[in-house]
Amino acid sequence: MTRRRLDALLLLDKPRGITSNAALQRAKRLFRAEKAGHAGTLDPLASGLLPVLFGEATKFSACLLESEKEYEAQVRLGVSTATGDAEGEVLERRKVALDPARLEQALAQFRGAIDQVPPMYSALKHRGRPLYELARQGIEIERAPRRVVISALELLARDGDRLGLRLRCSKGTYVRALAIDLGVALGTVAHLAELRRVAAGGFRVCDAITLEALETLDEAERDRHLLPVPALLAGLPRVTLEAVAAQRFAHGQKVAAPGAAAGRCQVWNPSDGLLGLGEVVASGELRPLRVLAEAAQAAAHASASRKNLVG
Repeated sequence: MTRRRLDALLLLDKPRGITSNAALQRAKRLFRAEKAGHAGTLDPLASGLLPVLFGEATKFSACLLESEKEYEAQVRLGVSTATGDAEGEVLERRKVALDPARLEQALAQFRGAIDQVPPMYSALKHRGRPLYELARQGIEIERAPRRVVISALELLARDGDRLGLRLRCSKGTYVRALAIDLGVALGTVAHLAELRRVAAGGFRVCDAITLEALETLDEAERDRHLLPVPALLAGLPRVTLEAVAAQRFAHGQKVAAPGAAAGRCQVWNPSDGLLGLGEVVASGELRPLRVLAEAAQAAAHASASRKNLVG
């Protein structure tokens, strides 16, 4: 199979039962892409939105990794498991007795900024080894709590001991840890039974496509589901540079950006299009964070042309 240069974003609806990397590799083969990555791992238990980045789009993965995520979760009360989710061995069963008022009071405890202890069954590393490897050997490592933000947490439905929740949360939030902690707050135990990511950044799963659907399409039809690289930066303010400043930016040099608001921004040049991702600091300087390869090549060519003219 011949690989091709592809610079684009794919909104993939990952199924349950496979890893994010397995889903990525299937998508990469379907599109014959030379280079691919994803923006935010989903456990095999979880389904939903997995942004797949091809080529130059991989340079902007941080924009999605650092964005808010939205999930729909099913939490099973009264049962704890070794992994904190439905795939683990059952450790304990307890009775569940609570009324709507107590449930709402418990949910309120987890809205806003909270400290959360990462679960042992996670990809965090201790001395180079993922915690889940140690957990499988029965080793538990002390984990420092992390500050996360849960900007929205609402009850969608309750069916006996099963709660349907919707939440929006910051980077680094572990929904399985939230499920466990919610059980404690309710005077019982709990685990995460199901999880589906419905949004990341400005993208939603309703606009995503499944691997199975992609496999039924020919290449031209599949390509129509790709989004251009600038879509990754759509939520950021736009700074436009003239030719000389654009070339300097593309070379990785700081340039002046008078009047631009401080913070991250997408950087454009009228003739060359998107140059990359930058950050304006308080002094009014624009610093390159990520530069597209084509922009850098164009800048190098322009610089070489000027030298030839001078010579």
